[in-house]
Amino acid sequence: GAGLALRRRQHSASCRELSVRGPRLQLRSLSAATAAVWLAAYGLFALCENSMVLSAAIFITLIGLIIYLHFVKIDQESLLVIGSLGIQVTSSYASGKESTTFIEMGRVKDVVINEAIHMQKVIYYLCILLQDPEDPQGVSEVVPLFQSSKPRLDCLIEMYKSCQEILEQRKTAPQSS
Repeated sequence: GAGLALRRRQHSASCRELSVRGPRLQLRSLSAATAAVWLAAYGLFALCENSMVLSAAIFITLIGLIIYLHFVKIDQESLLVIGSLGIQVTSSYASGKESTTFIEMGRVKDVVINEAIHMQKVIYYLCILLQDPEDPQGVSEVVPLFQSSKPRLDCLIEMYKSCQEILEQRKTAPQSS
């Protein structure tokens, strides 16, 4: 996607952090949307001369902004892969709230780049395949990553290779000891 920044940090041979930071919240577009709502409310106020219309517009705009910043607008998504422990997925919202999910390495079958058709175009996304506990050859769940930022394919390939290096170390480690 446009305006994304990929940051890679290698903490050790079996621990890597991959972060995608999306474009920051644009004050110009936020101000334009707020002004449009308030102008429409002022127009209604001028027609019906009811001050509740203006109060409701201000209240709805503020509540909408809080919901958008706290539950919708994600500034950064990161993936921390620790070969001996697991994979941590973190989403940081514009309000400062963070949402973190941890997947134990024993549950991870593979990390793949998947493709899907969306609105008449092919999109690519990185996902974790979780091993089916009843069937070691099967997949019980697919966990998509970076759903908010939607990085380009070249960025996904770089992340995929980094994850695969750690997963390969994990697969070969028990055999060599």
